[in-house]
Amino acid sequence: MNDNEFNTLADTALARIEAGLEASGADLDFAMVSAGVLEIEFADGSKIIVNRHGAAQEMWVAARSGGFHFRWDGNAWRATRDGGELMAVLSVLVSAQAGEPVELAC
Repeated sequence: MNDNEFNTLADTALARIEAGLEASGADLDFAMVSAGVLEIEFADGSKIIVNRHGAAQEMWVAARSGGFHFRWDGNAWRATRDGGELMAVLSVLVSAQAGEPVELAC
């Protein structure tokens, strides 16, 4: 995949995450703090950072429970460790930090 394809896929993923967070109604704030970096802040002050990493062509997630890398497999962003899908994994991470169920659409 070339850089333009990666950036398009990554931007689409970030937009889907933003839309899912907006629709969730959860007690959290989120903002694109710079190009390709989404910051999610929770009521307790903790954060999850989702960003694209162009050099590795991966989406990276930093959460209280650890760091996660996702690579495009042709159909979805999959975790490099266990194959989990980005939106499903992020739903679990956001739910844990928000202290309430948050389901981001896949």
